[in-house]
Amino acid sequence: MAEVYEVEQFCSKLMNVAAFDDYCPNGLQVDAGSGEVRRLVTGVTACQELIDRAVAWDADLLLVHHGFFWRGESLPLTGYKGRRVRTLMQRGLSLMAYHLPLDAHPELGNNRQLALLLGLNDANAIAETGGLLWSGALSAPLPPQQLRHRIADLLGREPLHIAVDEAPVERLCWCTGAAQNYIETAAQQGVDAYISGEISEQTVHLARELGIHYFAAGHHATERYGIRALGEHLADRFGLEHRFIEVENPV
Repeated sequence: MAEVYEVEQFCSKLMNVAAFDDYCPNGLQVDAGSGEVRRLVTGVTACQELIDRAVAWDADLLLVHHGFFWRGESLPLTGYKGRRVRTLMQRGLSLMAYHLPLDAHPELGNNRQLALLLGLNDANAIAETGGLLWSGALSAPLPPQQLRHRIADLLGREPLHIAVDEAPVERLCWCTGAAQNYIETAAQQGVDAYISGEISEQTVHLARELGIHYFAAGHHATERYGIRALGEHLADRFGLEHRFIEVENPV
């Protein structure tokens, strides 16, 4: 058991929050006054369903990758935003979120965890991207269609594959979430393929013209694993009960 501010201070130092200019605040976003943390729920996005399920489990702290208060969004806490915050406050459930710092963390982050899941070797962050784009290699080259099947089996979601040829894939880059804009940087690394979460219309043409396979494996599907790893780490560190709650999302 720990105090909520003790958990936040530990996490913010661990995640090196000060190094990131993010699109949202990292750390404690809603202090519901619960104080002590016994039960911790982790999930990808602080949607109403995740909040309700955390409340049903009698959690004290909800830790997510996608929290609240994004840059450029409307500020009033009305409608669905008001309902989410009201539920947290009324039920004494505090909310903590880590976005880019969790993507980039060298051990617990989304990109490291995706590499472990896919069995990628020599996984390292590319320095000029602030640790967000990673590169590595398969243990043995795979035909692109076999790699697509492997991604689908491990993530439980069929990726959209923009194919460029039939040559085996060995070296690749990846960045979880909405990171389709890194495809040019990935191609500059001389890799055969790029894996990310989302895809835009122009990404199809870029992949073909750059000669690099693109696998859009799902924003949600690629970002389940960092928040779960962080939750497990906190549970071990502070002696908490921890539950990862999956809220299905096809995107």
